[in-house]
Amino acid sequence: MFDLDHIAEAIAWRHDLHRHPELGFEEHRTSEMIAGLLTGWGWRVHRGLAGTGVVAQMGQGAPVIGLRADIDALPIVEATGVAHASTIRGKMHACGHDGHTAMLLLAARQIAAEGVEQGTVTLIFQPAEESEGGARVMVEQGLFRQFPVDKVFGIHNWPGLAPGRFVARDDKMMAAFSVFDIEILGKGGHGAMPEQSDGVIAAAGRTAAALQEIPARALSPLEPGVVSVTQIHSGSAYNVCPDRAVLSGTCRWFAPEAGDVIEERVRRVATAEAAAQGCIANIDYQRRYPATINTAPEAALARDVAAEMGLDTAMTGPSMASEDFAFMLNEVPGAYLWLGAAREGENPGLHSAKFDFNDAVLPAGAEFWVRLARRATQG
Repeated sequence: MFDLDHIAEAIAWRHDLHRHPELGFEEHRTSEMIAGLLTGWGWRVHRGLAGTGVVAQMGQGAPVIGLRADIDALPIVEATGVAHASTIRGKMHACGHDGHTAMLLLAARQIAAEGVEQGTVTLIFQPAEESEGGARVMVEQGLFRQFPVDKVFGIHNWPGLAPGRFVARDDKMMAAFSVFDIEILGKGGHGAMPEQSDGVIAAAGRTAAALQEIPARALSPLEPGVVSVTQIHSGSAYNVCPDRAVLSGTCRWFAPEAGDVIEERVRRVATAEAAAQGCIANIDYQRRYPATINTAPEAALARDVAAEMGLDTAMTGPSMASEDFAFMLNEVPGAYLWLGAAREGENPGLHSAKFDFNDAVLPAGAEFWVRLARRATQG
């Protein structure tokens, strides 16, 4: 479908983005590059939603399809050793958003060359997917009021699947998530005289263990749920019983009722375990993203298009990872899709300091976008 020179240029865009990663809501250079290319190809470009978001349209009237790519990087020190490695220490594209952006740009170039004879194609380049909720901000600022769409789609490269694999589930795709910080406070003292202090460390340890048992004891075995304590900070010396400890972590679920149960149990467990050791617990519990739930007709459309390309669309289970594309799916029908992107040999996972998007799958992702846009706008 694509001229080989255009594929090479798209890979070059991807490498340039990888060298210059920008964190959520800071993607100014990235946004400028995207807008410049799209304008040059004749797209109607709008900038400013969520600060660094870019929306572009071609064609007119109904039906209208939305195609979304995320554009932000992560606060990770890169360890890939590739020639196009990040030039900014502590920031890298460890989730492949550079590849997502390049795929949609390559598709945009092809769509512009072919023209949109019927309907409208809307491209959404979204900032701040990584925990900052850029999709939520774009929606709140009027994304679908200013640019109404009949359906919306997003793709994520998936290193857990081989190239040639494509997944579009009819329902649950990715989990909802929350984060929590639990501050345990008590009286400190000498390590040799623990009876003169409160059990801050004991409370922290018991709380960490009890929290991670919540899904097994509070949810049905048939209902997915995760509580992970990922940080514990306390103490400063061998012989000092500290007066403060902080536990942090994340929770995941699909059913809203499960999310309610998990939050209530986190609060109850932390309060009770702290009190049992003579301490108090201050709990900051924040729900971040809802579950990513596809609508069946749009998922089926995506599978049909992928099958036309010869991709293997066999179903897999959902993921307990999370994705803020959920905020868009809460507004309009659509589907979130996984494109197999595993590497031969060492195959670092998403958010690894050694992860680098697999350029071999970039043309397939872009071709899928072009074919999907055709099908959706031509009925």
